[in-house]
Amino acid sequence: MPTDWSDNVVIGELGDEPLLGEELASIFQRLKSVQGGGAPAPHVVLNFSSVTYLNSSHLAQLLRLNRLAQERGRLLMLCALADTIWSVMLMTGLDRVFRVAPDMMTALASVQLADEKRSAADA
Repeated sequence: MPTDWSDNVVIGELGDEPLLGEELASIFQRLKSVQGGGAPAPHVVLNFSSVTYLNSSHLAQLLRLNRLAQERGRLLMLCALADTIWSVMLMTGLDRVFRVAPDMMTALASVQLADEKRSAADA
């Protein structure tokens, strides 16, 4: 289950299957259920520290989640990727698609800074 870190940031603590697919689907549904006019969708930080492998289905879920977050004007940040996961990102070129941070605290700080910049630009 995704965890609310603040009013506008949700954290996904990912693990290997079957938890990985379920967590990504749960976060996708949460973003998808947010309708215009109400509270904005949350930014998403995905913690990969317990993930040891990704398959093509996981990559597809991540891409759909990233696209939905962008459509909602929100950020998707991946963090704490193991070397094996990072090599998959490099080989597939997804390192240029996703925003990646070395750890959870850096990811949360990056999301907050980006949100503050966006708010300042809108003002």
